[in-house]
Amino acid sequence: MNPTAPSFLSAPRLLGAAALLSLAAVGAALVTQHAFGMLPCPWCILQRLIFLLIAAVCGLALAWRAPLPRALLAGLGTLLALGGLAAALYQNRVASQSSSCALTLADRIVGALGLESAVPFVFRIEASCADAAVDLFGLPYEAWSGALYLLLALACSAAAVRALKR
Repeated sequence: MNPTAPSFLSAPRLLGAAALLSLAAVGAALVTQHAFGMLPCPWCILQRLIFLLIAAVCGLALAWRAPLPRALLAGLGTLLALGGLAAALYQNRVASQSSSCALTLADRIVGALGLESAVPFVFRIEASCADAAVDLFGLPYEAWSGALYLLLALACSAAAVRALKR
């Protein structure tokens, strides 16, 4: 580990924080959906899936103590977070301006994986992209998601570097 880096920025702590933040994001999305009626569109659901994949990859990286596999998994977490950021940006710039987002890439991915029928409580698409365009504390919902993806990308890439320096 880098002696100049604070211990709270160790690879395991960064990976653990990234996993917990990702799960918290999905939890918050479920609360806003089921308790407050913010219905998700295909891009929202795709982002939930990406958050869950980041959590799984970070959890696996935590369990794998060898530096190289841990660094590679953290790198995969970085790529997933960047993919999530791209999805959030697309949702904000393109999809939310469209009256329908049926048959978009997000809709095709969610449909092909069978997520709606497998776990409808989490993955059911319930709104069009235009209908799902809502603000949370003055910012579009996907802006919050994009900011979190950026933070996750930074945490995962830092964890990858620190794992290799171990």
